[in-house]
Amino acid sequence: MGFRVIIPARHASTRLPGKPLREIAGRAMLQHVYACAQRSAAGQVIIATDDDRIREAATGFGATVCMTSAEHRSGTERLAEVVETLAIPEDDVIVNLQGDEPLMPVSCLNQVAEALAEHPGAVVSTLCAPLTDPDELFDPHIVKVVRDQAGYALYFSRAPIPWHRAEFDRNRTRLPADGTVFLRHIGLYAYRAGYLKEYTRMEHCDLEQAESLEQLRVLWHGGRIIVPEATEIPGPGVDTEADLEKVAALLTD
Repeated sequence: MGFRVIIPARHASTRLPGKPLREIAGRAMLQHVYACAQRSAAGQVIIATDDDRIREAATGFGATVCMTSAEHRSGTERLAEVVETLAIPEDDVIVNLQGDEPLMPVSCLNQVAEALAEHPGAVVSTLCAPLTDPDELFDPHIVKVVRDQAGYALYFSRAPIPWHRAEFDRNRTRLPADGTVFLRHIGLYAYRAGYLKEYTRMEHCDLEQAESLEQLRVLWHGGRIIVPEATEIPGPGVDTEADLEKVAALLTD
């Protein structure tokens, strides 16, 4: 099973300007991400950017770079342009690895690609992990997912789902003891190349805008998302200076 990894990388991060080029353990963060993708079973790894500084740095460490428009509103739109520019066949599997995930396990890259290849009824695959901390369940920065019995996504939300009425109406400091499963979403996706182009032509939906979760556009338009439980839990991503310090400590241990 072959697939490609595309790493969208923007220089203009609001909370951490120049984020992909920030140094961690002696190398740019983007180089750590690229090295992770190179260790996977991917047949090709591409960095997609609109910034010449990122292009220069990436080519300097040997990466293939595809320049894209600065007008894209999401990494998914950037991936779609790469697919169009490079004329990637519609059935090829594309894994979207964010440029701020230097601790993404290689096993997750392989798993998300395999999940899509093994489920022809799905248009997207992503991953989840058990959620056992009530603080995380009620944290809107941590996205939750509910699946059906076959492992397909029913809904993603920043709110606690499923809402355990009997327990949470009384107490929100612990999880129910009745075996109710809570899952957090891991933001790693695989798409078929043809669907990426289709996705960018879809209208945005109210749910997507309300939750600020673009994967809800897929569900709104009737697409199915397969969500296996990750075989390995990723380390933290990088959004802030504090995250950068935390990741640097983990990479230098």
